[in-house]
Amino acid sequence: MLRRLYDWVLYWAETPYGKWALFLLAFSESSFFPIPPDVLLIALAVAVPKKSLKYALICSAGSVLGGCFGYLIGWQFMASIGRPIVNFYGLGAKVEYIGALYNKYDAWAVGIAGFTPIPYKVFTIAAGVFKINFSVFVLTSLVSRSARFFIVGGLIYIFGARIQGFIEKYFNILAVAFTVLLVLGFVAIKYLLP
Repeated sequence: MLRRLYDWVLYWAETPYGKWALFLLAFSESSFFPIPPDVLLIALAVAVPKKSLKYALICSAGSVLGGCFGYLIGWQFMASIGRPIVNFYGLGAKVEYIGALYNKYDAWAVGIAGFTPIPYKVFTIAAGVFKINFSVFVLTSLVSRSARFFIVGGLIYIFGARIQGFIEKYFNILAVAFTVLLVLGFVAIKYLLP
């Protein structure tokens, strides 16, 4: 079933509605849908590398707004909508753990989930459940999701279609490496600046 969804998502890259499909996919993935928007972003960007950054912007906007919708689900509709979504991904028992991460790391938990392959939707819903500061949530989502999509779009803009295989093969490793560098950068700023 997941493969059919994946193929269906790729189909939209070949239609004139690709940009709208990208926005809706990014929105949906941030709150409930299983297929990450990177798949369609890469397909659209490889087709027209000069529009890669525009596609990254569309993907970022849809993802952040979808994250806000996920926050709303967790804040107001956890029992009726949020719990079934979280359970679908087999992470129902992890919601309390995610709450502990929010209490300890606040924006860092959102940022890391927003950039890495961790199911971002679970974190957006949990952010609403635990009522983390909405402004912090939106700002951190904007930074992390934009970084993720603009790196993909930027690489395709610079290197063209030949970078597609590299991104698809090493995306998880690249995401983890970037996250480590991001954390080290913040640690360095914290300890090096007076």
